Amino acid sequence: MALTGRTALLAALGSLPVGIWEPSWTGILAVNAPLAVACACDFALAAPVRRLGLTRSGDTSARLGEAADVTLTVTNPSGRPLRAHIRDAWPPSSWQPGTEVNASRHRLTVPAGERRRLTTRLRPTRRGDRQADRVTIRSYGPLGLFTRQGTHKVPGTVRVLPPFTSRKHLPSKLARLRELDGRTSVLTRGEGTEFDSLREYVPGDDTRSIDWRATARQTSVAVRTWRPERDRHILLVLDTGRTSAGRVGDAPRLDASMDAALLLAALASRAGDRVDLLAYDRGVRALVQGRTANDLLPSLVGAMATLEPELVETNARGLTATALRTAPRRSLIVLLTSLDAAPIEEGLLPVLPQLTQRHTVLLASVADPHIARMATARGNTEAIYEAAAAAQAQTERHRTAEQLRRHGVTVVDATPDDLAPALADAYLALKAAGRL
Repeated sequence: MALTGRTALLAALGSLPVGIWEPSWTGILAVNAPLAVACACDFALAAPVRRLGLTRSGDTSARLGEAADVTLTVTNPSGRPLRAHIRDAWPPSSWQPGTEVNASRHRLTVPAGERRRLTTRLRPTRRGDRQADRVTIRSYGPLGLFTRQGTHKVPGTVRVLPPFTSRKHLPSKLARLRELDGRTSVLTRGEGTEFDSLREYVPGDDTRSIDWRATARQTSVAVRTWRPERDRHILLVLDTGRTSAGRVGDAPRLDASMDAALLLAALASRAGDRVDLLAYDRGVRALVQGRTANDLLPSLVGAMATLEPELVETNARGLTATALRTAPRRSLIVLLTSLDAAPIEEGLLPVLPQLTQRHTVLLASVADPHIARMATARGNTEAIYEAAAAAQAQTERHRTAEQLRRHGVTVVDATPDDLAPALADAYLALKAAGRL
């Protein structure tokens, strides 16, 4: 079989007679001179790396779990074609485990004086800003015997946004909202605080809703229908202290709280209410105020993207004072925090009256489904001890929730999958009862 290219050259060089080896510089140079010449020629024909032009384009944001395509444009201004292996480096959390090597490495050929594009597909596993590290280029000569290698800094950022998985619940919650608003045939009776319209009495209607004056002017009994008030203020307060760092399943509690806050914000904005966001632990981590309905969700998602739990105890007094400044008029304050006994009893309860005397307060907390599974475990001694520990934890959690209810706080305690719809239902219940 005939050998061509680099294989033939190496075979020919390897077959040179060397005779009796003598450790002299003359002998070494005589034997290796052809190979050195070939390497020098290969090196000279390899395109220079430093002179290459590199620019970025493509996606600048993506939801967690979705792909982001980042395009790198390589311009070769030299007179030699570029034959290269390129590594576009990003942080490890920019890829699914085990896929970084294949996703970040590319082969590329760029003719002299031309440009080519290559695409790196990121699939981030964490929220926040993913910053490009560097681009390493290894340029080969035509024989592949010698290479030039260099590194370029090409700035690039992809912001990884919260996934908003609870969006799937929005249609059903909006349908319930339309019922409360009286825009469908199913009307709430005697609920809300704003008069909507009159309709004919139906058996089963609350007799307190009968409008006697309107009835006197017509032949049938007329009843008043009501709709929930609009243009109410809702302040979502995310606790980003140490309790929000606890992992429930594959994600920290903070992520489940964000998802619930996004669903509530989307629902409340459709209901005509104004929604603000405050993230706090020992200081303000994020603040979103005064957004229109169209700008609300993008603003909230952008503010939440870079939030991370802080391993500090939340300052309940500072949180309360900041919330009162952010919501000077009567509002619904939704605290997304923990139901752990110590932070509630030592931190929140002493300052809670400052909130409840002026505002309606709703507290939402992420429950661990593993505790519920442990409580039902049986079969051996270890399982029984686990069940006893889980029952004790549940009892303590229920006692803390009852303390909050005695202070007039509505409490929602649900697992990560159920927290968002449960919080939306609590909001609709408050709206239907005319408490907003």
